Amino acid sequence: MILGTTSPSLLRNATSPSRRGLGSQGKFPILPRAPLLGELSSGCETERLYRGEVNQRKRVSLFMKIACISLGCPKNQVDLDVMVHILLSAGHETVADLGEADVILVNTCGFIESAKTEAIENILEACAYKQQNPELKVIVTGCLAERYRSQIEEEIPEVDAVVGCASNKAIDTIVARLFQGENHLESYGAKKDFPLGGKRVIGTPAHYAYLKIAEGCNNRCTYCAIPLIRGKMRSRTMKDIIEEATSLDALGVKELNIIAQDTSAYGIDLYGKYELPELIRGICDATNIPWIRLLYCYPDKITDELVAEIRDNPRVVKYIDIPIQHISDRVLKAMNRHGDSAMIRDAVKRLREIPGIVLRSTAIVGFPGETEEDFEELCKFIKEAKFERFGAFTYSREEDTPAYDFPNQVDEQVKQDRYDILMQTQLEISEKFNEKRIGKTYKVMCEGYDPVAGSHYGRSYAEAADIDGKIWFSVKNPNLRIAEGEMIDVKITEAMDYDLVGEAILNI
Repeated sequence: MILGTTSPSLLRNATSPSRRGLGSQGKFPILPRAPLLGELSSGCETERLYRGEVNQRKRVSLFMKIACISLGCPKNQVDLDVMVHILLSAGHETVADLGEADVILVNTCGFIESAKTEAIENILEACAYKQQNPELKVIVTGCLAERYRSQIEEEIPEVDAVVGCASNKAIDTIVARLFQGENHLESYGAKKDFPLGGKRVIGTPAHYAYLKIAEGCNNRCTYCAIPLIRGKMRSRTMKDIIEEATSLDALGVKELNIIAQDTSAYGIDLYGKYELPELIRGICDATNIPWIRLLYCYPDKITDELVAEIRDNPRVVKYIDIPIQHISDRVLKAMNRHGDSAMIRDAVKRLREIPGIVLRSTAIVGFPGETEEDFEELCKFIKEAKFERFGAFTYSREEDTPAYDFPNQVDEQVKQDRYDILMQTQLEISEKFNEKRIGKTYKVMCEGYDPVAGSHYGRSYAEAADIDGKIWFSVKNPNLRIAEGEMIDVKITEAMDYDLVGEAILNI
């Protein structure tokens, strides 16, 4: 079977079907998260889905086994959580083995070139399962589906349905229509109709969850396709968010990761001002969740009130993600970033006044027109700021964005060279940060046990789930297993590049 044709717009970088993480851990044959399996709890607006169990809810006469592949950011995972709830409520069942599935749902990312390539490769592999199961249906959802509507159907005709983000809420109807004989379905809606919330089945491990507080973005950075895909920013009501946080608390969630495209802008569209601090207070008043973590907060919206809330609220972990993207005023202006280098430096300075604060940031190298002097300025700032956590991207030239047509596009090799230099700079910063932690004791949330390494692992407040390193720790009793989500004290004994090694302090 020939899976589509090469296209300069969509399939140019796709390779033979391969999935990162396919059985590589010996756990779940999925990418990057396990397909969702499970049984639903009762009595909560938000429900927990446990891997390895079978859904026992009432089933419709025609129920299907559905395998889910979720790509991209945590915001995309939340979208899938909502879809899984809808599918399970309709009587369908989720399975981990793609070979057992009647339906493979690929929830895609379409943000940058590497994400698009990964999405296409996963779609191709899903379609390849039709060789052993001709009745299999493949559904593509998410950002790639929203952004490349016609191209997916034209270039990959094996896909049975392409579903835009506004149609997520109709995913059960789309599955039913496919098995009633309809072919090559497309379903889209207006961006203003993208679901802002809804009942979910949580796809993360039981001890932490993501809470999406808004959809879309108003920043209009010249390199970014998100407003094209997701539309303008739309905040959820504070009442709706707090109700979901309460449900998550009832499920035993111990870490709540608050996310949006621009988390710090929360509330400006609904309430006329930035209301993230007030939202945090509302969540804390309504729940007992011990760790609340803030991700994707833009530096131009780091208000004194937000700094004070992070500093003074003991349940807000002293960690914040502030994407800067660059420090050169000339590049920042070309990117249409709000604020300038002085504003970024001021935000970092004010946040550094919080005792024990851990800062995470990102930057883009190789933006059109970026000179060696611009890049050197960025490297110098990274050395000065000493972000404990930092990631970089090479500029991805995205069609339909203003920067696509900018002059002085940077050579790909130059981009890669600059990326390598910047990340080597960060490696040295990370190593020094970790070395300073030797001998200190941290409250660590256990996330599991690796039998190969013979060690438990987890995270302190200084490590965010899915993106930062781990703390590997031993216990004196080799037969003792610490439960996932249990918080224990760990004394750090050894530092690596990004991970730490320690010993659990247990009164057992």
